[in-house]
Amino acid sequence: MPAQFRAAVVGLVLLVLTACGTPAEGSAAGPSAERSMILATTTSTQDSGLLDDLLPAFTAETGWAVKPIAVGSGAAIEMGRRGEADVLLVHSPAAEEEFVAEGTAGRRLLVMHNDFVLLGPQDDPAGVRGLPVGEALGRIAGAGAVFVSRGDESGTHAREKALWEQSGVAPGGAWYQETGQGMGATLRVAAEKAGYTLADRATHLAQPDGLAVLVEGDPGLLNVYHVIEMTTRAGERVQPEAGTAFADWITGADAQQRIGEFGRAEFGRPLFVPDAGKPDPTG
Repeated sequence: MPAQFRAAVVGLVLLVLTACGTPAEGSAAGPSAERSMILATTTSTQDSGLLDDLLPAFTAETGWAVKPIAVGSGAAIEMGRRGEADVLLVHSPAAEEEFVAEGTAGRRLLVMHNDFVLLGPQDDPAGVRGLPVGEALGRIAGAGAVFVSRGDESGTHAREKALWEQSGVAPGGAWYQETGQGMGATLRVAAEKAGYTLADRATHLAQPDGLAVLVEGDPGLLNVYHVIEMTTRAGERVQPEAGTAFADWITGADAQQRIGEFGRAEFGRPLFVPDAGKPDPTG
């Protein structure tokens, strides 16, 4: 075969392989697309900075690239229900239990907890500092003091509604204002309006807002997070192996240690308490 013809044939073969992808190329280039997963989670895990600490470590160890979608826990659960996420990290226990009972999810595992705090202006015009949370909410309503709610069916909003119900108050009127946004944005609005609000402690510490912690430590303010695997029963797009990989990792020793150290250097205390393997306080 003439040298020029051989060179032309070799060039053509290389061109075809470049266009179609050789097996070696596919194995090198494919995983970034094929091993990409969707994590639906609450805004507090993002606004606190926890995801920025955890997800690169998870990807480095497992090879799964993560696309986090931070919404309220209610919206995250709806994504799981529609088969639009591979795994959930949420903090709305009653809604989680109801969802898991539907049969489209896999394991629901305890991950961590922190707490909710009732925040307000430093001068505390409604006089709620140090009160039980139910009594504090009653005073806020009685004084007509501005209360800023997320109003987004998130885990925080669900807890807030439960606390109002327990206090015997049906919030409404000009003093009760809903943002329909995440925790960080709601904190900013509450600060601008010199109002009260319910927040998870981690987001409050990570995003200074000028508001004071007025009520804390009440048993009703415990804030528990679970990871929920999704299965193909929710939809064909779900990647069960991704959900399992994330659930196993975040409840494993390395991630639990990271959770327990997160925030300690900056705030003198961890923003979350690791709980994997402990008795579940939500039942």
